[in-house]
Amino acid sequence: MLKIHEFILPSGELSSVFLRRDGAALTLLGEEGELSLPIGGLRAVMLRYGAPFDAEAVSDTQATLELDGDARLRHVRHLAGYDVIARDYLVYAEPGLEPVCALATNVAGALRHLGLAAERGGDGSK
Repeated sequence: MLKIHEFILPSGELSSVFLRRDGAALTLLGEEGELSLPIGGLRAVMLRYGAPFDAEAVSDTQATLELDGDARLRHVRHLAGYDVIARDYLVYAEPGLEPVCALATNVAGALRHLGLAAERGGDGSK
């Protein structure tokens, strides 16, 4: 299981969002409970919103989640020279593909949307 995002609730408490691998399936866990993600959903989100990852940039790997097909998702923290607080990014890598990264908050939001759509049957009919 990999923590991919964290935010502050109106009560002031921290709330974490996790991604869990169950075989080939991925599940998003957070305040709303568990949301099953469509197969290939994480890859699609990362390729859509990700940008090439600068391996030379100073970043600290927080954790890694191994995925099917020798792919992997890393949670990294990066503090740019102009930032006051470090930002969390997710880095997706698979064989034959240049690693891509995206802000963790953006990926968590997109995955939440996919999970909710899948729960409703994909067409919002529920």
